[in-house]
Amino acid sequence: MISLGLFALIAVAGLALVQGILGVQGRTEVRLDRLAELQRTMFVVTSDIDQIATGRISGNAKEGLKFVRAAPGIGGARIPVEYRLVGGMLIRQANGAPQRLLPGVASARWRFWNGAWRDRWPITDAPEVADLWPQAIEMELVVTDANGRPAGTLRRVVVLPKQLPPEQPGPL
Repeated sequence: MISLGLFALIAVAGLALVQGILGVQGRTEVRLDRLAELQRTMFVVTSDIDQIATGRISGNAKEGLKFVRAAPGIGGARIPVEYRLVGGMLIRQANGAPQRLLPGVASARWRFWNGAWRDRWPITDAPEVADLWPQAIEMELVVTDANGRPAGTLRRVVVLPKQLPPEQPGPL
């Protein structure tokens, strides 16, 4: 009888230990999945901005960011790209096709460096400056946890490639 009681206590303790380990494993998997989403988002945004082609860059906190990208080393086609926040989801729209990039975003802010941080680009709508690029673009995302509470702020600053002069028509 005593040995059965001891065996039952050991079994209950072992079961509690296994349940605790499974709970930690489940929470760890959720966190690793979220980390993978965040890393993928930062990679995609950085890659797109690194491949900005000739053309206008425009954006602000409310409307998001718009530009044209290409794969300069391999002569890829020019593709219009837009980033915006819709209902807590960071959306990337490339060549007209929307892609759900990152869920659980409370706010997104884009800023532009041109000697000082600017909240909109272009600074003015004057034709002589409308096509100029900033020197860098900053993306700041406030992400939420599973319960919708702010969980942290992610910030990425990407230095833009040197802006090429507009293509001039050559002699025929």
